[in-house]
Amino acid sequence: MNPISKETHQSWMEEPKNWRWGGLIYHNADDLRYFPPKPIEWMGCMVNFAHPKAVLAFVLLLVVLLLPVWFLD
Repeated sequence: MNPISKETHQSWMEEPKNWRWGGLIYHNADDLRYFPPKPIEWMGCMVNFAHPKAVLAFVLLLVVLLLPVWFLD
């Protein structure tokens, strides 16, 4: 996979159509990365909800994190 240029990444981050729910959800089918960096890269990654595999990975992560809460009660 070819690396995404800084200019392309910046243009995707600034495009309003790539954001849902007032900027809370990133949804860009052109961006092939499942977990692209946030607009301020040192803050980590976000989920690209345009890809079903990324959504599945996000849900599985939530389940794994919440399992101890459910079973420790």
